[in-house]
Amino acid sequence: MTDVTIQTTTAGSLPRSPELVAATQALSVADDGFTLVRTDEYRELAAAAVSDVVARQVEAGITIVGDGEYGKAMTTAHDFGAWWSYAFQRVEGLALPQGEPVAPEPVRSGPGDVRLTTMTDRRDWVTFAEAYNDPTSGVLLGEPPFWPITVAPLAYRGQDAVAADVAGLRGALDAHGLARGFITSIAPGSGARTGNAHYASEEEHIWAWADVMREEYRAIVDAGLTVQIDDPSLAESWDQINPEPSVADYRAFLRTRIDAINHAIEGLPREQVRLHICWGSWHGPHTTDLELRHILDLLLEVRAGEYSFEAGNVRHEHEWKVWRDANLPDGVVLQPGVVSHATNVVEHPELVADRIERFADIVGPERVVASTDCGLGGRVHPQIAWAKLRSLGEGARLAAARING
Repeated sequence: MTDVTIQTTTAGSLPRSPELVAATQALSVADDGFTLVRTDEYRELAAAAVSDVVARQVEAGITIVGDGEYGKAMTTAHDFGAWWSYAFQRVEGLALPQGEPVAPEPVRSGPGDVRLTTMTDRRDWVTFAEAYNDPTSGVLLGEPPFWPITVAPLAYRGQDAVAADVAGLRGALDAHGLARGFITSIAPGSGARTGNAHYASEEEHIWAWADVMREEYRAIVDAGLTVQIDDPSLAESWDQINPEPSVADYRAFLRTRIDAINHAIEGLPREQVRLHICWGSWHGPHTTDLELRHILDLLLEVRAGEYSFEAGNVRHEHEWKVWRDANLPDGVVLQPGVVSHATNVVEHPELVADRIERFADIVGPERVVASTDCGLGGRVHPQIAWAKLRSLGEGARLAAARING
């Protein structure tokens, strides 16, 4: 019998070096007000940074590496929105609202009419308003309030940018003798959280994003890499609906988003598609999160070969039990987060191994890839992030040793 090896990965974002952040801050902005104009010098620096971050992942014990999302714009140490705002620079049809930013009026949903409210009207943010408004509380908001809106037909214009992402990671993989790597890309439903002033309906807007992002997904997959489709909107949107909807109404709200992902990945090899689900990565209380059991069957309708999800976050760690009764498609790989972005505490390798073994007992160790809950870049200090990844690597080795007896 061959000894078991537990593979490891991350959920995408990793800390940028001070040099890369400074170089990004120095880039000029195009006339649209949000697209950064990258120079050849910047591209060379970014490619070198990707090679370095791949080497650091390998050193920490990560076996399926990413580019750290270094191709996405991140101009500050806490640019929480980079995971999806990068797409604004790759999609035509978006524009910044004119005039001074004005907070929109809160939207209210009703039975059979589920609508997202403003970011600051999230139920948790309202419940814990005192903590969110106290600068000494350690609670950080997750999203700036001012985003572009869709004002014209959407079209993909990020061909050069995704080609640079692919070339940077492929070069790093080859340099370090690695076969597998992944690049993150925004899901249609999360992209469509931009305002819409062009399409006739929210559904039409989401499908337009699906057609647009399909080009990016294919470019990543055609390069022999895995595309990680980031879609926190599937679970996180529950907290952004006021008042709390029925589960049935929310499941109906998700249907278009699930169908849009499947449309966008149609024809792509399932084993090269990873879906990342989370409940929002900002540092703050999450007492109104939807329970995974209410939507897991819908999530599993996405034709992905790998599922990345939070399993180390203390609000959701107990939900590992839900997977025991899940109707998993044959060959699907689970990528539970076993170290968390939500705490500065570095998880002990024994705890990491315990978390891994829970899932190995359910689906078999060959179908478990140990990961992070969400991106670590901008969420915790770089020194802490790398310590967490070392603990992840050590915990995976420990879990494999236990399983092998």
